[in-house]
Amino acid sequence: MTKTFSQELGTQRISKLLIKQAVPASIGILVMSLNVLVDTIFVGNWIGSTAIAAINVVLPVSFFIAALGMAIGIGGSSIISRALGANDHVKALNTFGNQITLTLVVTLSMVAVGLLFVDSIIDSFGGKGAIFEPAKIYYKIVLYGIPLLALCMMSNTVIRAEGKPKFAMYAMMIPSVSNLIMDYIFINLLDFGMAGAAWATTLSYVLCLGFIIWFFASNISELKINLAHLGLNFSIVKEISSLGFVTLARQAVVSITYLFMNNILFDLGGETSVTSYAIAGRMLMFAMFPVLGVTQGFLPIAGFNYGAGNYQRVRETLNIAIKYAAVLATLVFIALMIFPETIIRVFTTDADVIQQAPNNMRWVFAATPIIAWQLIGAAYFQAIGKARPALLLTLTRQGFFFIPLILILPKFFGEFGVWISFPISDVLATVVTAYFLNREVKKHLIPKNI
Repeated sequence: MTKTFSQELGTQRISKLLIKQAVPASIGILVMSLNVLVDTIFVGNWIGSTAIAAINVVLPVSFFIAALGMAIGIGGSSIISRALGANDHVKALNTFGNQITLTLVVTLSMVAVGLLFVDSIIDSFGGKGAIFEPAKIYYKIVLYGIPLLALCMMSNTVIRAEGKPKFAMYAMMIPSVSNLIMDYIFINLLDFGMAGAAWATTLSYVLCLGFIIWFFASNISELKINLAHLGLNFSIVKEISSLGFVTLARQAVVSITYLFMNNILFDLGGETSVTSYAIAGRMLMFAMFPVLGVTQGFLPIAGFNYGAGNYQRVRETLNIAIKYAAVLATLVFIALMIFPETIIRVFTTDADVIQQAPNNMRWVFAATPIIAWQLIGAAYFQAIGKARPALLLTLTRQGFFFIPLILILPKFFGEFGVWISFPISDVLATVVTAYFLNREVKKHLIPKNI
């Protein structure tokens, strides 16, 4: 009886199952993205365009620490999905308990370091000039809530690994909706400025964690852990770390990218260019929600069936996920190519930003139709527990191509060199990922004779 939901991952028709998994994930990501988007609109219109740049400085630091939780979550959830597929419920419980302990120990340590070096960290990530003070205010308040966010992000992947995507969606929606409501109260009504934006964000994490604790304490969840499960097991920690390092490395590279981009753009175009990048970054989070939803929906299905040895279903899941993600990515591309200026005007009334940002955004999204291969390909290796290729493919786009390009091309093309680095790195990363994914499928996903 307790296996009903997770066992559906191995029995339902793939197309139906992927939609069932991807739609709630997409909605959850959409609401979270809308939260970031509307939060940016509120901050831009009620505080000023410099405040948008200030939040963009803080995001890579806070997201990196929170991503420790996501890394532990995705690494452990890959184990849980395969354990449930192999009917090893004990390993699933021990893995979840280890995830909780690891998340608390690691994120609290990182927050302590982050608070100890506030000024130098903000300056390093581009918090210069008029951006520094509002960034510092936002940073210090938000950082206190980051361990809670890390626990939420970790637990969300576990809920999805259980085969309960709707509850994972609810967990993503709660902080998003509550943050917007508190934004309105703290920023607009009470005029708390950057501090209000920060407290709205932090308190929304508290509400999210409350919901997640309720979920795992209720009869809905299959994973009923006790204190014995919280003790760290070396073999489980090692497996979580090897798989989770893929996600952590990706977020680390994202944070490094923000560091380079904010500093390079500030030197080339000042606050206006940093704000332009901040808006494009928000749109990357928002516009890609359906593609990311398919990727999230793909992970537990692929992991469960791989653990069960049903390679035909894994192959079918991979093919359908890439097709769905490619179609959705193309629709996103068309919309952003047609309406970039309209989108920018929603964020700000700053004439300089409105003039500069639309063309920049077009370059950022120029290769969007082909990114399905990147996302699904890297996710596949993570789902089946192959950490090394998952890591390398995850780092390909930003680590191996994008960062070198933004360091080299501006020397020849100025600020334009920064923006054309986006599509060039997307194309190169897609070619590499497609090659390795195709080789893996032909070599290992050989359907068993029935």
